[in-house]
Amino acid sequence: MSRLIVVSNRVPLPSKSGAASAGGLAVALQSALAARGGLWLGWSGKICSDEPVGPLTMLKDGNIEYALTDLTDLDVEEYYQGFANRVLWPICHYRLDLAEYGRREMTGYFRVNQFFASRLLPLIQKDDVIWIHDYHLIPLAEELRRQGVKNRIGFFLHIPWPAPDVFLAMPVHDELLKSLTAYDVVGFQTRQDRENFAECLSRQDIGERLGKEAFTAAGRSFIARPYPIGIETDEFTKLARQAANTTLHKRMRQSLDGKELIIGVDRLDYSKGITQRIDAFETFLTRHPDYQRKVTLLQITPKSRSEVPEYEAMQKTVAEQAGRVNGALGTVDWVPIRYVNRSLRRPALAGLYRMAKVALVTPLRDGMNLVAKEFVAAQDEDDPGVLLLSRFAGAAHELKEAVLVNPYDVEGTADVIARSLAMPLEERQARWRGMMTTLRENNVFTWCDTFLGDLAGNGEVASNEQPALKRVSC
Repeated sequence: MSRLIVVSNRVPLPSKSGAASAGGLAVALQSALAARGGLWLGWSGKICSDEPVGPLTMLKDGNIEYALTDLTDLDVEEYYQGFANRVLWPICHYRLDLAEYGRREMTGYFRVNQFFASRLLPLIQKDDVIWIHDYHLIPLAEELRRQGVKNRIGFFLHIPWPAPDVFLAMPVHDELLKSLTAYDVVGFQTRQDRENFAECLSRQDIGERLGKEAFTAAGRSFIARPYPIGIETDEFTKLARQAANTTLHKRMRQSLDGKELIIGVDRLDYSKGITQRIDAFETFLTRHPDYQRKVTLLQITPKSRSEVPEYEAMQKTVAEQAGRVNGALGTVDWVPIRYVNRSLRRPALAGLYRMAKVALVTPLRDGMNLVAKEFVAAQDEDDPGVLLLSRFAGAAHELKEAVLVNPYDVEGTADVIARSLAMPLEERQARWRGMMTTLRENNVFTWCDTFLGDLAGNGEVASNEQPALKRVSC
């Protein structure tokens, strides 16, 4: 196998204690890198005030090398906080009202991608396969091509690709679309995302479509496919089983005092629908007063991008909202909402998922949402909980046995919470079995192997999606 190079904005370094990495994506990519021998390049997380930035920090762990680069204050302000998280993120999550486009930030975004290309270029060997991740680094392949790189390069977008009318509202949409045609494989979470991308190409007359997955643009051919990301299913199930014997699990059981647990776990972000979820939970308790003092919502919401004003304001809003509900409905011995504003370790989360009767996974828009998959994997097969899932999450395209809701419909979601709590055991088990089958068939290692197989050129078109016999318009 050719050596693999992974490039991402941040790099999850292996634990010094030898414990597993925090997330399934890191586990899968590190496994692929270890098998092939490989390199993972990205931002170190360090910010230097002086220019130029110093040399790469090189670390080695077994068969994997890590190449870490610092960024300047200006880089972080323009590339990361600016264009990536105040333009691309809101637009891809259908929040045009929150996008703050500025030419200075746009210039910084492309400049930092050029910088990443210059850092990576001396490390590339002739037969290396390069896999670039997420919206921070869309232009990276185009920069590498300009500098003569002929290697196979793939890109995977972890967040949604919006409908054309949304994406084309961004002033530099053509530049980003053309950048993606420099890859050999472009991966999306869902077919809908891929079709949105194809329609953008068509509208802007940037390329031609050769089949469902094959495209050509500027004299190059590439494929664009959905690769729904999974989790390390069996490992997460094992974590959840083991958590039942931990002190935290026992303390939580005791503190619930027989009350049913409803759980929500989200990074603090406006795309996650947290305020609508709390409104729905309050409406549920108001319309079904017999459940008061019998259920508790545990909302775990680690801080996110607190340096961006919108996120700082949201943190205050959610905390005040939870406090208002607790003040209005709570009693001396019962708090309706337990709001935790910090992250928990994966074993602790796995145990809490397993304990919960219902999971509220209700983003307004999400590329995939692995919390939904982790909740299913954590369940006790004899008495599984119910996954209440937004139809606007990528996971809804796979987990068809979940109870799907519209998170914008607060009253409808409230009624579904009540139905989920009362769902018969046989129905809960049948829904869980269907979703668990999906998770085992498409785990994170399958996702990784499938993408890398396509990137290696093992198949130009998927067997279930044959190309047209002649070119057709996008």
